[in-house]
Amino acid sequence: MSIPHAPQSVANISGGAGADHFLTTVPLAVISRCSALPNILAALILFVTATAQADEKASADEKKADPHTFDWVKVTEKAEWQARDSSGEMVFRDQLWILGGWFDSFAAPPRDVWSSADGKGWKKVASEAPWKYSDLPMTATFNDRMWIMGGWYNGRLEGHGATNEVWSSVNGTQWDLATPAADWSPRIASAIVEFKGRLWILGGTENYYFGDQSSLKNDVWSSADGKSWKLETANAPWSPRAYHQAVVLNGKIWVMAGGNYVPEYQAKNDVWCSEDGVNWEQVTEHAPWSPRLWFSAVEYRDHLWVIGGWSNNPSQNWGDVWYSKDGKEWNQLKSNVTWKERHEHSTYVFQDKIWVAGGHAKPLNSEVWTLELPKDFGK
Repeated sequence: MSIPHAPQSVANISGGAGADHFLTTVPLAVISRCSALPNILAALILFVTATAQADEKASADEKKADPHTFDWVKVTEKAEWQARDSSGEMVFRDQLWILGGWFDSFAAPPRDVWSSADGKGWKKVASEAPWKYSDLPMTATFNDRMWIMGGWYNGRLEGHGATNEVWSSVNGTQWDLATPAADWSPRIASAIVEFKGRLWILGGTENYYFGDQSSLKNDVWSSADGKSWKLETANAPWSPRAYHQAVVLNGKIWVMAGGNYVPEYQAKNDVWCSEDGVNWEQVTEHAPWSPRLWFSAVEYRDHLWVIGGWSNNPSQNWGDVWYSKDGKEWNQLKSNVTWKERHEHSTYVFQDKIWVAGGHAKPLNSEVWTLELPKDFGK
């Protein structure tokens, strides 16, 4: 059997006679392959470039073809207010407002008030407002005033507790006490909405850290002035709960999720609606998003929105965003750029966008993000 000639390594050929030897001893097939290398490399470069461009175009086409992919925009990494969660929040007179909140469980909650026209620059309107129960209060705008009611004071420290005070303001600096003791029991983390010309609070808990299941409420109250309150129902058909949300859409109040934090954790992912706040219909017992507490919900583009939150066992923040026209069928919004998972953030609808500010993202933060969707979104 003949053995093919073994060519020498080019690295061992220094030139001169060695080069002549190389040329006379290397098989023609090898020489032919070497001379073809520039063409092969050029073709390879063209192939890689074309593949990358095709992938980029495919990705762009895929995003364009997917009507549910929309990116969030970070307005600021660090607002002027100290990082916090569990704040009061509202939109009032073309400004974003954030009030009070939570820094930790072994300190009195902050009593500051901040406003912003663009989410980037913030003005401190008050350093120490007269209300002090500012951890998980209920806040809303109503009758051309800002309202803060209920809430928790002093964390786990001595002197802790909830309130049923109701305060209002037209400027965030001067606050008027509408009533030192509303008809509903002292509580925190109720859902609150404006509906049919009245303020409504729904459920909540009378004790944050030290209560039990009996502390949870499923009563519904309404008021035309913030001072006198009417009991609409003592026991709505949805289970007693706190840390839930309510939204108004299509002439109905919608109640979603919530449950209890301690001592017995529970979380729901049910959805209920009512045309009068008294008679309720369960739209779904289990929405496709995970059961959760400490999330936010808004109405935007004629849809219900569920944003972020927290669940236990294991302890987990959520960064998902879901939307629905009817409370029964839900879709998850897809975003390539978004905020880190968090709970008890402040959420607004302002300047035709959804805004997310602060919250506990392990750690607390003071970021501000926005999401703007086409006006014909979901249609």
